[in-house]
Amino acid sequence: MNSYSSDVEAVDALHLSYNKIREEIAQVIVGQDEVVKSVLISIFSNGHCLLVGVPGLAKTLLVQTVAEVLDLSYNRIQFTPDLMPSDILGSEILGEDRTFKFIRGPIFSNIILADEINRTPPKTQAALLEAMQEKVVTIGGYTHKLPQPFFVLATQNPIEQEGTYPLPEAQLDRFMFNVFLNYPSFEEELQVVRNTTANRKVELKKILNASEISFFQQLVRNIPIADNVLEYAVSIAAKTRPGTTTATDEVNKFLSWGAGPRASQFLVLGAKCHAAISGKYSPDQEDVRAVAESILRHRIVRNYKAEAEGVSTEMIISNLL
Repeated sequence: MNSYSSDVEAVDALHLSYNKIREEIAQVIVGQDEVVKSVLISIFSNGHCLLVGVPGLAKTLLVQTVAEVLDLSYNRIQFTPDLMPSDILGSEILGEDRTFKFIRGPIFSNIILADEINRTPPKTQAALLEAMQEKVVTIGGYTHKLPQPFFVLATQNPIEQEGTYPLPEAQLDRFMFNVFLNYPSFEEELQVVRNTTANRKVELKKILNASEISFFQQLVRNIPIADNVLEYAVSIAAKTRPGTTTATDEVNKFLSWGAGPRASQFLVLGAKCHAAISGKYSPDQEDVRAVAESILRHRIVRNYKAEAEGVSTEMIISNLL
């Protein structure tokens, strides 16, 4: 696969592939440019993504389309209150020859859509999140490797909170991005309705395969980063921690908890990937700022004062940048 003579040539190829992928996805998904960008950055950075949005904003369609364009296997798991860990991971059954056989669950796929992850109890959430982190499943003392690349896109519905099990902060931290989906603009909605209420069939081209994606994931890590940009990324995460020497006055006033070191790692990886897909060979501070909101949003916790004064997480993040 690695037929590139240098990393510079490989970055050019990633930039080109990214633009082709965007064009293919745009045939099916109208608008949502920032969401598509975040999903692709998290795939190329070998991270996972949490999408938060009301029903009917094409979250499932987006994931299916991405899987198709990237020529990856895809499974959708609908999370419900009675879902058990074995329903996701798989289980051992006793075969006719009196030996146990492992029947693989739906998690054995390149792209997993974990639909409404907050509808299932913590035990099942933990099983998925452990697989996300370790990239393996252990059943009956045997370890089974998950296919590579492996990417989880989980969705949450922000409206109905009755009967839900919100993800704890430590588990939210496993997701690289927390992306909000907004309603489409009037023009975009017209286009969506026009496309979906007629007999329109789209043939999508496959742009990359699994081994090419794995190569680009390694490439993103190889991209050099200047010390001042690295320090800028780490300083943003450090500023969010109330009660520390680096915290700003606003952070001390409005936050009860800040982002951990994983935020710094993702800010750097995200900035490297953002630079590469934009056709640059090394990230600058602008690339860090471009990914900061989606990386920090679920890692900082506002206190009661922030809620009382209507200070949003996004306002606090933009002031830190």
